[in-house]
Amino acid sequence: MATIPNSTAAFRHTTAAGSTPRRRTIRASSSLHRRQLITNLTAASVAATCPLANAQQSWGTRSLIWDTFIAPELSPEEASDRIHQTAAGLHELRGMLEAKAWKYVLVYIRLKQKYLDKDMKNAMKLVPEARRKEYVQTANQVVDNMDELDYYVRNPKIYESYVYYEKMLKSLDELAAFLV
Repeated sequence: MATIPNSTAAFRHTTAAGSTPRRRTIRASSSLHRRQLITNLTAASVAATCPLANAQQSWGTRSLIWDTFIAPELSPEEASDRIHQTAAGLHELRGMLEAKAWKYVLVYIRLKQKYLDKDMKNAMKLVPEARRKEYVQTANQVVDNMDELDYYVRNPKIYESYVYYEKMLKSLDELAAFLV
């Protein structure tokens, strides 16, 4: 019986000293430690650079169900602050519209609609009695424009979605001007 010679011996990788290199073993604890370190550094940098993350607010990133049914209602001043924050957030939505990320735009708009519904009612207490009719008309205009934007994002129509996005921003800025 003849033996087959080892044909892979000539292909072994050798280092400059002529010995075979040692294999590195990856330990799970070192990769876990690395991930935790990166996560902590990222969270610390975001908290340091974002002024809204450090602000004391009675609303936040909890669920909509919590904010709708369990949490107490916001004061008119807090509702006004959240309307201003929502307006600033919707101004930054243009990048998602340009990227045609319809699903994310739709989720964001619907979430903001739910919060704005409550906030506009609460913030109306800050508006003087003489200007309430104008405030209600502007608030209705915001709701109508958001509904139209929702429709044109749901059935992706690019031009119409931009038109109603701009209309919504204009009416939302008018609404925020009432609450200054």
